[in-house]
Amino acid sequence: MKAEEAKKIADQALQNLTDALKNGKSERITQYLAMLAKFHRYSFGNVLLILSQMPAATHVAGFGTWKQMGRFVKKGEKGIVIIAPMSIRPKEDKPEGQEQSDRAKPILRFRGVYVFDVTQTDGQELPEPSRVGGDPLHHLTRIKEQVAERGIKLDYDDLPPGADGVSRGGRISIRPGLEPANEFSVIVHELAHELLHRGDQRPSSKTVRETEAEAVAFVVCQAIGLETGTAASDYIQLYDGKSETLAASLDRIQHVAADIIAAIQCPNEQAIAA
Repeated sequence: MKAEEAKKIADQALQNLTDALKNGKSERITQYLAMLAKFHRYSFGNVLLILSQMPAATHVAGFGTWKQMGRFVKKGEKGIVIIAPMSIRPKEDKPEGQEQSDRAKPILRFRGVYVFDVTQTDGQELPEPSRVGGDPLHHLTRIKEQVAERGIKLDYDDLPPGADGVSRGGRISIRPGLEPANEFSVIVHELAHELLHRGDQRPSSKTVRETEAEAVAFVVCQAIGLETGTAASDYIQLYDGKSETLAASLDRIQHVAADIIAAIQCPNEQAIAA
């Protein structure tokens, strides 16, 4: 595939993504965000406590919260202990004539409470963002070869909880067991991080970085015929990305996406110069 053909494919795909972002959040991502709002944000200390007891934990909540979401803790599951604050008012006799505001203030104490990971529960399925579908065919092998040809190591271990992929600068880690289409998309996303966000021009904003990486993945996935649906726009909006965010990075996205497309479509042709 020639450079101009790859650029035309990228241009059309980016226009499709821009239109999707202008249409706002899909019903699926709206439901997913509503679910996330029900999960408490734990302190750093409690996060460490959770991970020390269940390193693979992703969505953690108390018994009552799970019940509100139509899920129930499985019989025999052992709870994850965290520390929760509680307020105790000292018992004392109120002296005659003393106003309520003059009485002793509550004392802050801490106690252990139990929470449970989603894997310890059964019930209604939790909403999830859309994912890429279809069959990447030989392109999955080609994208792995592309990663290696660029001097980047690809492995399938040491993933943070809840992450499908991580770019580490010269190394990409992917969660094992992903469906082929999703695996392809995640590899391209992390490769985009490697190509766009490891130099002096790395954007300081995480919203911009995630928008750029996911837009590159979207363009490449469309180019090989995968079913992209609302997966990319859902992901970008999770990081507060908008059509304006995308527009500001179009040249960077197009260049990297066209480079990857040309390389995986015609391995014997030289890719567009980076």
